[in-house]
Amino acid sequence: MTNQGCDIGMIGLGVMGRNLVLNIVDHGFSVAGYDGNAEKSGELMRKATGGGRIRGASSEQELVGLLKRPRALILLVPTGSPVDAVIEGLLPYLEPSDLIIDSGNSYFKDTDRRAQFLSEKNLLFMGMGISGGEQGARYGPSMMPSGPEEGYDRVKAILEQVAAQVQGEPCVTYLGRGSAGHYVKMVHNGIEYGLMQLIAETYDIMKRGLGLNNEELHEVYSHWKNTEISSYLIDITANIFSRKDEKTGTALIDVILDEAGQKGTGKWTSWDALDRQVPTPSIEMAVMMRDL
Repeated sequence: MTNQGCDIGMIGLGVMGRNLVLNIVDHGFSVAGYDGNAEKSGELMRKATGGGRIRGASSEQELVGLLKRPRALILLVPTGSPVDAVIEGLLPYLEPSDLIIDSGNSYFKDTDRRAQFLSEKNLLFMGMGISGGEQGARYGPSMMPSGPEEGYDRVKAILEQVAAQVQGEPCVTYLGRGSAGHYVKMVHNGIEYGLMQLIAETYDIMKRGLGLNNEELHEVYSHWKNTEISSYLIDITANIFSRKDEKTGTALIDVILDEAGQKGTGKWTSWDALDRQVPTPSIEMAVMMRDL
């Protein structure tokens, strides 16, 4: 860490935020972290192995004071009103040209609104989707940033190093101005809704229709992992059939509740597709099946 302060700040130290902090530190950058839940801040410091490159803050004001100017902060907090609340809490301590990056799954129209609001205060605002879940955040996610290009240039070196690397290329690139990053992440998640529904239906056909047991299902999906439909989702589907429930010792797949939640991205994809008269029936049916 230089005498000028940390390279970047992180607000939101849940699993995703904490893992991304550790990833950034692993690549030689310094991070200041803050969470309204002091226990999460403590968990980060206990896991820190970055040679002093992680600093914990107990308030927004302290966090901002730990950063080098012009400042850059990443938000990894729940979507909706919590994002607005964090921004409002930061405003008294920020200076012109400071950068806020919202890395949650925010609705792209909210990102446009926040960008306009902050530009009037001479602050930079970026929306950046992150894909890869907890493991991705820790060891290399795919990231979809957009907003002011000068803001992206400021954090480009960090993002390119912490991103997943495929054939020597980082899985991050500047996608354009405005809310393009969150829009791409929204569509990405909508497509994933469809894929997850298709996987669920193949399971149902083979389980109830063909009468395959869990071992046989594991063999089928394990084979599919090595075909043209290989993917992360197929991989974790294959693995789930060999997992045991820690409490009962029975197959985990058989004790998982027959329920599904959603955070809204699939629904937003359907909304926008309908507005644009673009047919996305697989995504729309997947959203409806989650409701069922």
